[in-house]
Amino acid sequence: MLGLDDCLTEVMAIPGALDAMLLDQTSGMAVAASGAPEGVDTEHSAAALTETLRATVDGLARSCPGDTVRIDDMLVTTDRGHHLLRLMETVFEGPLVIYVRLDLERSNLALARHRLRDISGRLLA
Repeated sequence: MLGLDDCLTEVMAIPGALDAMLLDQTSGMAVAASGAPEGVDTEHSAAALTETLRATVDGLARSCPGDTVRIDDMLVTTDRGHHLLRLMETVFEGPLVIYVRLDLERSNLALARHRLRDISGRLLA
């Protein structure tokens, strides 16, 4: 089983990773962060990312009435990078989200998704 610090170390080892956070999906707070650029408020970023996830789940639930909506991961690509979020139910106090921002030119999304799935599985073990 991975600890939170080891989890972030492994996330930051993904090729093209620029920064990463572990978010508490219930409270919207950052549990841990690594590599955040200067001037970035991790608490506000964590809250905004959590709200984005909630809005996405709500929108999908409204688009598929009667279906159970469960998101494994979410990808947003901007003109400056990829933003990948991996949702997970944890043995900790509540559901966590791994967030990683990837360099647009140096990252491989398939590899990043695979590595996040592996890392989250070991964090949950």
